[in-house]
Amino acid sequence: MGTAMVSGMLRNKLYQPEELACLGAEDGSAEALSSRTGIRHIPNLEKLLAGCEILVLAFKPQQLSQAGSEHARLSEGKLILSILAGSTLKRLDEKFPLARNIIRAMPNTPGQIGAGITCYSTKNEIDFTDREKVENILESMGPVIPLEEKFLDAVTALSGSGPAYVFEFVAALRDGGIRAGLEPEVAERLSLETVLGSARLLARSGEKPETLRQWVSSPGGTTLAGLEALEKGNFRSLIADTVLAAKNRSMELAQD
Repeated sequence: MGTAMVSGMLRNKLYQPEELACLGAEDGSAEALSSRTGIRHIPNLEKLLAGCEILVLAFKPQQLSQAGSEHARLSEGKLILSILAGSTLKRLDEKFPLARNIIRAMPNTPGQIGAGITCYSTKNEIDFTDREKVENILESMGPVIPLEEKFLDAVTALSGSGPAYVFEFVAALRDGGIRAGLEPEVAERLSLETVLGSARLLARSGEKPETLRQWVSSPGGTTLAGLEALEKGNFRSLIADTVLAAKNRSMELAQD
């Protein structure tokens, strides 16, 4: 997601490559990001933060525990933007108590191509200038919705994890097509284009999903037979349970 943010900012000309810098673990990810995008790689934390105004946290949530007093000192007066799943504003404030404000955001992977959506919450009331900076960064990946933090576990479960559920649904459509007698490559193409087209139609029509579903369903027809199979398998309840399971895990991560 860090790469998606950098790519989006550069694609939208929000910043020039020389205005951005990164530091990463010893796995070479920061060097790779620098090579791919042209932003600076500064392996020294003090040098990295010396001239920076906004600090984006885009590492694994478990690594937050490694932040200590030096990180708190160096982040004084800076705007902290975190995309760490399950890392609460309270926890972030404990690590960066001198920051001028902390923003907790939850983007999703379609942000890699500017087709994502992000929700965010702030530690303190955010002024217009900082809000504009934060939303410009996040909007480089897609639409942005400000929300109270109490909703972010649900956001994580729905839009954060949701792309994986969609990918699984496409795979299920593909497998169903193969069982129905289609060649695998044909079934895969039909599944992908069907989901893409249906999502576009839903977005552009302004109608509810239930309304569009009715447009496709004729009494006694093929679609209705398929929908009855979904209902028999408790499809909606299964998806709701999927979202709730992910929400519960997000809450567990916050406690950990």
